[in-house]
Amino acid sequence: MLQHRPHTTVVLAMSADGKIADCRREPARFGSRADKAHLEKQIAASDAVLFGAGTLGAYGTTLTISDPNLLQHRAQGVKPLQPIHIVITHSGNLNPEIRFFKQPVERWLLTTAGGAASWNRRENTLRDHLPQLEKGENGTGSPKGWHLQQSKPEQNSASQSSVQEYPPKFEQILVFETPTGEIDISTALKHLATLHITRLVVLGGGQLVASLLELDLIDELWLTVCPLILGGSNAPTPVDGQGFLSHLAPKLQLLEVNTVEQEVFLHYRLQR
Repeated sequence: MLQHRPHTTVVLAMSADGKIADCRREPARFGSRADKAHLEKQIAASDAVLFGAGTLGAYGTTLTISDPNLLQHRAQGVKPLQPIHIVITHSGNLNPEIRFFKQPVERWLLTTAGGAASWNRRENTLRDHLPQLEKGENGTGSPKGWHLQQSKPEQNSASQSSVQEYPPKFEQILVFETPTGEIDISTALKHLATLHITRLVVLGGGQLVASLLELDLIDELWLTVCPLILGGSNAPTPVDGQGFLSHLAPKLQLLEVNTVEQEVFLHYRLQR
């Protein structure tokens, strides 16, 4: 039976005072090797990874699976070596030159109609300025979303050849929009289920997690508590947004607690 949406797990590392980045919102690199291995394991168990534009902008990359055992396990399960990496952004204002777009993963964009148009303009501008990019630099093969990146009719044959050497940076652009112009995340996740994406890992940021919680779209959370205190009223937390009143707050069931050296790994399930 087809799931109505993917089983969705949030995986985040935070300071002892519940911050996922410092007050400057710089990349959070305070997790240990054990935390990185834990994150890689969760990614390897997924069909797709979802993260916000702010998270992508902070790091410029995504975490790919490199552990040989995890790669072998995916291959034995007849899965792609890397899950699909989905960027969610309302505006589509992404930097097409960051390292993420050269990593060997399949990339999808989840956005609004305006966001898709904005991204297409940015990518077309880059194509105009860099016409001789190497073939297949993103290592993902034939792009499924090519229809969203068609060349202009008036281009000559030489220009068309250059376009063919520059496959779209996103293999699919998914547009799901509410009547108010926001991303329709609920419908988007239902659509992912029809594409046989049954397990989804969310890597942040806090605003995305808040939106998913408000829509009751999260099933589990893995939180790594790291031994430092960041403080700061502007430092992001695992769940940003307006917050919940205590009597309406999502309730959690603790499934397991693991301690590795100075870090604590907390595994929760959403109670329903």
